[in-house]
Amino acid sequence: MCGIVGAIARRDVTPLLLEGLKRLEYRGYDSAGIAIRPAEGGLQRIRSVGKVAQLEQSLQERAIGGELGIAHTRWATHGMPAERNAHPHMSGERVAIVHNGIIENHAELRTELEARGYRFSSETDTEVIAHLLADFLDEGLPVLEAVRQGIAWLSGAYALAVIDPEDPERLVVARSGSPLVIGLGEGENFIASDVFALLPVTQRFLFLEEGDIAEITRDGVTVYNQAGEPVERAVQVSQLSTSTTDKGPYRHYMLKEIFEQPAVIAETLEGRVHKGRLLEESFGHVATELLDRTRAVHIIACGTSYHAGLVAKYWLEEIGVAAHVEVASEYRYRRVVVPDDCLFVSISQSGETADTLAALRASREMGYIGSLVVCNVPESSLVRESDVALMTRAGPEIGVASTKAFTTQLVALRLLTIALARRRGLAADAERELVEELEALPRQVEVGLQLSDDIAEMANAFADLHNALFLGRGPFYPVAMEGALKLKEISYIHAEAYPAGELKHGPLALVDEKMPVVCALPDDPLLEKVLSNLQEVRARGGELFLFSDKRVEIPLDRYQNLTLDDICPGTAPIVYSVPLQLLAYHVAVLKGTDVDQPRNLAKSVTVE
Repeated sequence: MCGIVGAIARRDVTPLLLEGLKRLEYRGYDSAGIAIRPAEGGLQRIRSVGKVAQLEQSLQERAIGGELGIAHTRWATHGMPAERNAHPHMSGERVAIVHNGIIENHAELRTELEARGYRFSSETDTEVIAHLLADFLDEGLPVLEAVRQGIAWLSGAYALAVIDPEDPERLVVARSGSPLVIGLGEGENFIASDVFALLPVTQRFLFLEEGDIAEITRDGVTVYNQAGEPVERAVQVSQLSTSTTDKGPYRHYMLKEIFEQPAVIAETLEGRVHKGRLLEESFGHVATELLDRTRAVHIIACGTSYHAGLVAKYWLEEIGVAAHVEVASEYRYRRVVVPDDCLFVSISQSGETADTLAALRASREMGYIGSLVVCNVPESSLVRESDVALMTRAGPEIGVASTKAFTTQLVALRLLTIALARRRGLAADAERELVEELEALPRQVEVGLQLSDDIAEMANAFADLHNALFLGRGPFYPVAMEGALKLKEISYIHAEAYPAGELKHGPLALVDEKMPVVCALPDDPLLEKVLSNLQEVRARGGELFLFSDKRVEIPLDRYQNLTLDDICPGTAPIVYSVPLQLLAYHVAVLKGTDVDQPRNLAKSVTVE
């Protein structure tokens, strides 16, 4: 979602801010802007609708520069995409701010500020903060105290960065509900909503905690907690490098990330399995204590992560663990019945998903025995606030449509299932078989990736279509859901997923020669039933696009089928997800859409 970058240095920070914005483009946005405090004083601001490249062109046409500045990419919430709604926002020439999050009481504050004579030029909730801070600055308060006083009036989520043109020696930030990180340099310091923005200038970071305010100068950082007390936040050295966010030889980030899956799956398994055994110690001692007590699991997630949770539900219930999976935004607004000895499990690629984070916080008062998060970002809020973190090690995922994060989430959830199965009498031979299935995954996924050219040919049939139906049974129903989501996300083709057995209960009415039907056909106990469902599709003239195990015989006429190598039954949902990702990718390329940054979507949804 929205991206923040800021810097204070002894050099012109304009190019640093612009590069930071470019590195945050993957998050999704509709406008961008920058505000600089030049040496001669005052504020210089440039904003534009569209891509960062358009802002860059405006900067070339109107040279600005200074040693203190903030910048932002905006994803529209309050107010349409327009220059007047783009950040940074200012209150006259008194203050400039950038903001991620939602201010829930902005309407009341706007009314009060208008009564005091402030005039608004945007429809955003953020401009309210600018005028509120200007009011305190006009009373003579220094910028740090103005921010402290101002945020006391705010209800909602925010990450704020503030500059006062009358104080060129400091940048002030605050965080509540939205992530913010401080990058440490020599004689210069930086802030951003994501470490990726700052990797070219530093590897050393401070992660602000909930309610923190920080005063940042060229030579140091002072952090204050919610009570206003100075606190120390640990310096963390990131292991990421700038090369991890390059596309390399691939046309799109999404394609690169699809092809990275064998490597990141192997990385997710590294140090966690050995000689046919799960090394549960790698989860941490707290995890052992929680899993010993676990009799039921509630899984909370959004989007692709929700689909991963649905696959895990089949795995967990197969070993006798009651599992309930729910979309985070629904979980928060109903009365949840928590069974005895229930573990709260959240799943998130970014670890900053607003609804999932709010659900975790609400869960603490609901009687769970503890919380475990499956996540891809070690420094994220969900990781820091959960009792146990099971990291997916997928590395940076830039494409908005998640691919490698999804498959590594499934690997982590499979490890969790094995750990819980041990407590239900899993024999050593059975455990060895499950572990060997996981260890075979990188090779099996690699074989699946070799179908890419054939899938690109298959994709030609979708180029002029507007709808698609994905079918599956058992754990392949959520795999179908994920396949349909991928197609709609990046190709803008309307796609739905159904349990194959539900065809006769309505969806069959949609089937004709213009409705492609996509289905995975693993060699499992439900195969004959799925084939029967597909026969119903052929009888209505539907076109079938199938992915099957090479051992499967398909007694149908007129279908396209691509075969995968022998797939292990337990991990088959992971392997079959890969060709569905490739299908969505190749269809999107044919349709000419923006594969990595599909319209209206953001990578990390940090507002409700």
